[in-house]
Amino acid sequence: MHILRPHPHVALYYPMWSPERCRLLKADSEDECLQPPLSSQLRFSLPTSPPPQLVPDQREERCFPVPPASRVAATSSDRNFMNKHQKPVLTGQRFKTRKRDEKEKFEPTVFRDTLVQGLNEAGDDLEAVAKFLDSTGSRLDYRRYADTLFDILVAGSMLAPGGTRIDDGDKTKMTNHCVFSANEDHETIRSYAQVFNKLIRRYKYLEKAFEDEMKKLLLFLKAFSETEQTKLAMLSGILLGSGTLPATILTSLFTDSLVKEGIAASFAVKLFKSWMAEKDANSVTSSLRKANLDKRLLELFPVNRQSVDHFAKYFTDAGLKELSDFLRVQQSLGTRKELQKELQERLSQECPIKEVVLYVKEEMKRNDLPETAVIGLLWTCIMNAVEWNKKEELVAEQALKHLKQYAPLLAVFSSQGQSELILLQKVQEYCYDNIHFMKAFQKIVVLFYKADVLSEEAILKWYKEAHVAKGKSVFLDQMKKFVEWLQNAEEESESEGEEN
Repeated sequence: MHILRPHPHVALYYPMWSPERCRLLKADSEDECLQPPLSSQLRFSLPTSPPPQLVPDQREERCFPVPPASRVAATSSDRNFMNKHQKPVLTGQRFKTRKRDEKEKFEPTVFRDTLVQGLNEAGDDLEAVAKFLDSTGSRLDYRRYADTLFDILVAGSMLAPGGTRIDDGDKTKMTNHCVFSANEDHETIRSYAQVFNKLIRRYKYLEKAFEDEMKKLLLFLKAFSETEQTKLAMLSGILLGSGTLPATILTSLFTDSLVKEGIAASFAVKLFKSWMAEKDANSVTSSLRKANLDKRLLELFPVNRQSVDHFAKYFTDAGLKELSDFLRVQQSLGTRKELQKELQERLSQECPIKEVVLYVKEEMKRNDLPETAVIGLLWTCIMNAVEWNKKEELVAEQALKHLKQYAPLLAVFSSQGQSELILLQKVQEYCYDNIHFMKAFQKIVVLFYKADVLSEEAILKWYKEAHVAKGKSVFLDQMKKFVEWLQNAEEESESEGEEN
């Protein structure tokens, strides 16, 4: 019997005989194969298959069994792949910026000199100016020196706090190719506005910086001449019309020093004229409303002149009647909201109707409110003064009882035919918007007719032509029999009059 014996070098290479190391076999000949020990003593058995071929490993001078061909191919391909595509190392890596993306580091004065030189070379050709600014942005740091950039484009020089020119005495550090040196006409200033539009579209990060710059320039208005103020107002209006600037820049005009000296109001008139030359009045007022400036227009004047009449006269004389009308409407809306709030509080406290009537008449006289504006407010406040039952069969009875109590109040402020029609329309809209009142409409109208709140003429006119679209078919059907009764009663009264 042929007994396998361990190779003499096994003890050298595998002194501990760990399971991991037992996988590596070493032999001198093809007829010898080493198996790992099964216990503390070595046990060997005859191999059931031919011994594996051995190949030398160059890293360690020992031999390993040859794996199957498929595994050899996979292993070699993996090694080749790893050699070709090394994993990137994140620590300690520095990527060099491309030379074309590098910004030259300039001080503000060097940035100014470079910009002034380029503008002077471009001259009055604004297309060349726009191209220069576009190409130079890749080399100069516009983000860092945005204030200097816009100071030079608007005023031709760097500005100190307060608006004075830093380089006023040195012509080599200033340029005459700027907004303040341009001709004072709308078309020329519009051409300069296009330069700003192109620059900000190209470098989007300048948008916020330009907004801050314009707010700053408006604060510096006292340092500029009247002609420069006019050009700045025209530029601001054009840029507001194009959407490049938001209406919030106008908040700088509410500064006390500008308001007291009348600069704010004068500048605002020029700005609004330029703005309305680009957009219609509705667009301008809509922008003011979005910026919450519609209620602050009176702040353009000193406290002793903050009245609607003074504002209307000032802006109407300047050719801006649309703004005067807009302010009157806004002021009226504000007054109505305050009146509605006070009425709601008095009704919730169940104040006597006589006191409510006196209060409303005083407010109408003080704020010049027409009866047609008050009747709708009264209806809204009366209907909001109670918590309605959610059951349809009970809400009608509750409504009639509540409205009967306040019918005398409504009768005082529905003395005109137009006021009666507005009240009818308000009742129709309310019953349509609140589904539990759909079937109560006819009963409410009859109640008001009996309480002398509504007249026959108003009801008939509403039925024929003055009704609104909401629930028209439902409410007209409800009112059909009552309207027929009114018409018959009117015919009988006419016939009796003829006989007499």
